Amino acid sequence: MPLNLLENATMAVKTLNANRLRSGLTMLGIVIGNASVIAMVAAGQATQGYVTRQFESLGTNVLFVTPGDAQRGPGAGSTRADTLTLADAEAIAAEVPAVSAVSPEKSQRLRVTRGTAGTQANVVGTTPDYVPVRQISIAQGRFLSPVDNQSSMPVAVLGSAVAQTLFGWQDPLNQSIRVSNLRFTVVGVVASRGSSFGQNQDEAIYIPIWVMANQLTGQEAGKTSTSVQTIAVSTRQEAQASAAQYQITNLLRLRHGLLYDDDDFTVQSQQDLLTTAASITDMLVLVLGFTASISLLVGGIGIMNIMLVSVTERTQEIGLRKAIGAKGADLMAQFTIEAVILAVTGGLIGAGFGVGGIGLMVLLSPLEAGVSWGAIALSFSVSGGIGLVFGILPARRAAQLDPIVALRS
Repeated sequence: MPLNLLENATMAVKTLNANRLRSGLTMLGIVIGNASVIAMVAAGQATQGYVTRQFESLGTNVLFVTPGDAQRGPGAGSTRADTLTLADAEAIAAEVPAVSAVSPEKSQRLRVTRGTAGTQANVVGTTPDYVPVRQISIAQGRFLSPVDNQSSMPVAVLGSAVAQTLFGWQDPLNQSIRVSNLRFTVVGVVASRGSSFGQNQDEAIYIPIWVMANQLTGQEAGKTSTSVQTIAVSTRQEAQASAAQYQITNLLRLRHGLLYDDDDFTVQSQQDLLTTAASITDMLVLVLGFTASISLLVGGIGIMNIMLVSVTERTQEIGLRKAIGAKGADLMAQFTIEAVILAVTGGLIGAGFGVGGIGLMVLLSPLEAGVSWGAIALSFSVSGGIGLVFGILPARRAAQLDPIVALRS
């Protein structure tokens, strides 16, 4: 009578338990593969969420106008990359109905000191509209005023990290600092904003854009001659972003005397940036998952290899069982079950390590990773399938052994 499935499974477990070390080493490839797939997929998804949150922190109704054509590279359509000016920013504010605020920006990383204390900071020349466009909050004092810009007042608003470095726990308001040997009076401190795309936004100083252009970068302080690196624009409503993008593009083409598709600037909405980032992170998740799945394949090959060795070692046992009536199907079932047990057990252990790795990721990185039950189910199913597929060849070899030849071996 053929042995039933339960008896085959019992014999398979006893056989594997008798060779614990070998069984454990065989499962190692599956363990590593499952843990890698689960952790890598979680890391990729966490990266997607992190990038999305970074863009959302810029505001849901913000457009960014930058020099150069994004389709053909910076400076395309012009011999210079500084194709945007303060006059362009003022024209957008005055002539685009969908726009609520416009913030031209010109920045440079410079040395900032106060007495013996000093640090490198991102010095941003901008206007009062920076506050509503970039959605920042003031912790102390005030931000730049229209009078500061019009009169080129040497005043500065500090990021929280810069204020802490230069003043410690002292009140920085109305105190003096030096930016590239130019003296500024502190009029405000921005509330902590954290990091964005690896850059600490609290390590920044905000000064009037006229002062930045005329005294720090050495440009003439004229509207048509002062170039800017970015013009950030906020729309009145999120639904108006597409209309504003179209209107700004047409306005700047008219001002720059450009034909269609010969732009020397780029207008991007937050949704454009999100779409670009999503395509990159989707590819990242795919690459990470594919790379990790190679470990599962290697683990499957390891299972097949050790099962082939097992068939060779147990030739006499196979011959004896056939001699007393075991069918080829019984032997094939037993060896296949052994391979599946190795793969499934390795999959369970690997899933545990994968979840543990996600926990470490949450503790040691800014990523908000979560357990993907879909990834666990997929990797567990794949590992079980690998055990079944890679166990069939050794099982067939055992089933096809001639009992007389096997007993003589």
